[in-house]
Amino acid sequence: MQDFPSLKLLDRFEKAFTRFGIDYRVMRKILQAKLVMDRRRVPTIFSQNNKKDKKDKNHYMLSLWIYVLFGLFLIPFTIMGDNYLFQMSLVFGMIIFFLMTSMISDFSSVLLDIRDRNILYPKPIDRKTISAAKLTHIVIYLSLMTIALAGPSIIAGLFRHGIVFFLIALLNVILIDLLIIALTALIYLIILHFFDGEKLKDLINYVQIGLSFSIMIGYQLLIRSFEIVDLSISLEPAWWHILVFPIWYGVIMELALNGGSQPFYFLLAGLGIVVPFVSIWIYAKFTPTFERNLQKLSQHNKGRIKKRLKLGESFRKFICPTKEERVFYQFSSLMLKNEREFKLRVYPSLGFSIVIPFIFLFTFMDDFSWQSFNLIREGKSYLNIYFSLLMMPTVIITLKYSGTHKGAWVYKLTPLKNLKPIFSGTMKAFIVNLYVPIYFILCIVFIPIYGVRIIPDLILVFVSAMIYAVICFAILEKSLPFSRSFETYSSGNGAIIFMLMLVAGLFAGLHIISKLFPYGLYIYFALAVLTLFLLWRKVFNVSWEKVE
Repeated sequence: MQDFPSLKLLDRFEKAFTRFGIDYRVMRKILQAKLVMDRRRVPTIFSQNNKKDKKDKNHYMLSLWIYVLFGLFLIPFTIMGDNYLFQMSLVFGMIIFFLMTSMISDFSSVLLDIRDRNILYPKPIDRKTISAAKLTHIVIYLSLMTIALAGPSIIAGLFRHGIVFFLIALLNVILIDLLIIALTALIYLIILHFFDGEKLKDLINYVQIGLSFSIMIGYQLLIRSFEIVDLSISLEPAWWHILVFPIWYGVIMELALNGGSQPFYFLLAGLGIVVPFVSIWIYAKFTPTFERNLQKLSQHNKGRIKKRLKLGESFRKFICPTKEERVFYQFSSLMLKNEREFKLRVYPSLGFSIVIPFIFLFTFMDDFSWQSFNLIREGKSYLNIYFSLLMMPTVIITLKYSGTHKGAWVYKLTPLKNLKPIFSGTMKAFIVNLYVPIYFILCIVFIPIYGVRIIPDLILVFVSAMIYAVICFAILEKSLPFSRSFETYSSGNGAIIFMLMLVAGLFAGLHIISKLFPYGLYIYFALAVLTLFLLWRKVFNVSWEKVE
């Protein structure tokens, strides 16, 4: 079995592990096996590559070069001046952003690995050694990523600001890694305590989306924390700064290099030092409970089959006039709700579709005061809701893939000469189950902000969204829903997706132009409804010969 440089470095600390009662040689063998498995696991950053690479290619090490590239973009923020509070808060914020997004997509498979319990626990191996191997694996995994991401900017800071800057920045990066590991583990620990089986696996998807929300919103809070007065960037203390982690470590840099006497700064710096160690201590204390609860991931609870409500059946008959279309609508709805690999790929895009309109909404606000809300109420920034359409091309492309694609032979058993019921039923399932929830969430937030005057606009947005979905289907490659393996997922549609994003912008532009004329909005709405009716009748008439 191949040896690794990280293991050779770890050999120098063998005595330290032994003093804590850990069988180092056994732990090293376990780690070696885990690192070999990591070579075979394709990181999310490469997951859309449809080319089958050679088995001996180290995908994880290749992904580190991407993080090095991201790290190079942080160098200007590090060397541009000596306002360490502002500069380093931004740098640490970006580091946390990239590390957390990678942890959301890849780290869960490491932390929530139940193979240790199933394979190693029955063996005569001390539990402490198994836990140490798992924690060390996590540390190696995150350390390599952190070095690739934070290394370029910290080294640049060494030459620009000196050795003290380098040492303090290095200490901060270590504290950030401890905080990220502990907080992620504690979040999953809480979830594992209350849920089990299939419901837990679904909930983990939602938590990953929630973490994505928190990262994007947190980054907005970080930018909003600083004010530019007379070309001087300053931080006006506010209670919510306590919740913005990057500022903690920016304050540590400021106090160490520029000094300061504000009590609030010392509070933030203290949180940056104390919270990571307290979080790690809590995680270590509850590790046995965490390991026991991990077994719930192997449970499969079928649960009770819910009876169909008459209201739901009436709704299906209303939107799907034919029996065949209702069958495929119901089938696609079940697949969208139960296909876990599909949700892992699509749900983050849905999450960003909710967050991005709010991020652009924040750009119209000077601060988070009622005065700022009142200033935007009379404007047209609610049209940011059109950004929610940008996820449609990606999701429609993904509709053709499934983890259970081998069951696609059932399509051949259908007596259908035309595929319209299949495609139209699937598209309606997508709109109802995935887009409508996003649309309603945005409406629920936007209507109280802008008032009931925007309701006609929101209705027009929904009609435009359905037209846009049909256009995306018409332009993209045709394939039976859920009939392809995710292993063949291709990222070669980038140019088409970009073009379709421009089409979404065209809808927003037409909406703005329609409001320039009396009754223009209602005329445009009537034309949009007519266009949707004609397109829906025409586009889905696809024969078997045109399907790949």
